[in-house]
Amino acid sequence: MEKKTIIIIVVVVALVIAVIGFSAYLDSKKSAKLTALAECITKSGAKFYGAFWCPHCQDQKGLFQTLFSSADKKLPYVECSTPDSNGQLQVCQDIGIKVYPTWKFSDGTTHEGGMTLQELADKTKCQF
Repeated sequence: MEKKTIIIIVVVVALVIAVIGFSAYLDSKKSAKLTALAECITKSGAKFYGAFWCPHCQDQKGLFQTLFSSADKKLPYVECSTPDSNGQLQVCQDIGIKVYPTWKFSDGTTHEGGMTLQELADKTKCQF
């Protein structure tokens, strides 16, 4: 191979490695921020009611996911669906959950439907 070709290959490989490394760095910063937000939401006393088959619930959880990690496991999530997806668990029936997702907050208010990260932060007085 020509010396020039080898140099070009080395430079391209170095750039690719740098881009991947920088992406991982940014992802880890975003992941830490999302984890802190999810933990704060949980500490606030909020609850997120949903169903495993609900696409809007998956979208809500997806807001807490990054390329390399996921903070959605830190959310105060309550599954409402029976395993066969044909009914609702008693815990959700008892508090009148009709729409997925539904958020209930410690101040007694309820929000039916998805919320943005900023809306959740504002409602729970969490920093984002």
